[in-house]
Amino acid sequence: MSIDTQHAVVLPKEAEVKDATSKPKISARGIWQTVGPVAVCLALLSVVLISNPAFLGGGGPGILALQATFILLVALGQSTVLNIGSIDLSNAAMAVLSAMILAMTIGNLGPIAIVLSLVIATAIGAVNGFIVAYTQVPSFALTLGTLGILQAASLVISDATTVYVTGNSDMLAPLFGNFYFKLPLAFWLTVLLAIILWLVMKFTKIGEAMKAVGLNETGAIFSGIGNRQVKIVAFAISGLFAGLAGVMIIAQGGAASSFGLGSDLLLPGIAAAIVGGTAITGGTTNPLLVIFGALTVALIPIASAVLRVPAEAQSLVYGLVIIVAVALTVQRKSSAVVK
Repeated sequence: MSIDTQHAVVLPKEAEVKDATSKPKISARGIWQTVGPVAVCLALLSVVLISNPAFLGGGGPGILALQATFILLVALGQSTVLNIGSIDLSNAAMAVLSAMILAMTIGNLGPIAIVLSLVIATAIGAVNGFIVAYTQVPSFALTLGTLGILQAASLVISDATTVYVTGNSDMLAPLFGNFYFKLPLAFWLTVLLAIILWLVMKFTKIGEAMKAVGLNETGAIFSGIGNRQVKIVAFAISGLFAGLAGVMIIAQGGAASSFGLGSDLLLPGIAAAIVGGTAITGGTTNPLLVIFGALTVALIPIASAVLRVPAEAQSLVYGLVIIVAVALTVQRKSSAVVK
């Protein structure tokens, strides 16, 4: 008995000494997720400034912030879904549909139309989450189907034409009409939303639950976390941010179209989330860094123009950015399965 007791005491001490003397491993993924998004954004901005020093003095920052606002809203929703190990391919189409609903109703309903469009977008997102949670249909396949449905719905309700705001257009004018430090109010409000989402992810139970599900869903279930509810909430948040993007589309353009502003936000939104350090394998996201991811993606067309890259090649640039970012954020463990 004395020997067993001695071993029971010594072994933990040996393990503790080993853990204390072991050096923490520094990985490319860890570096990327802490300083990468900021560094890449600053590097790309430096390229633009070196090639065009008048960018900061003119209207460049305002244009950059305007483009980043739409991308950031979609990316924040996307990062929430990626954080639980899923993906939402329908949120950009959701933004367009939400914008159409707002354009068609704001003239008669006023502020209620804004609430209505947000509720509808959030509900669509929640339905996506419900189906993923309770039928185990892969989120990629499900939201790809939802994408097609929403695109068809947008064409039907708009008769394949542009839907213009017919009244109360001044209600949303301050969002892109008022500037603070050369940046539109809409951008600052979106940054505020990113901060709020960061606080939710960092300091609330639902945020911890999302991370747990993304890192190890089976372990989260055994820990008593309701993974189904978590998935519904994550997709609902994605829908909410898509609805907010729809509001910004109307505030900036005063109209919505299936082929107009917002219809091309899917790839930039995914790119911004991943460039912002969100791991596509789940369990890691930082909405504050996603801000820099959105700014980086918004800078790509500007930098491409400066470097004389053809406009039609910008999708190639987005694709390369996603590949590099995924390579830096994906978790590689001998026992892990990358899917």
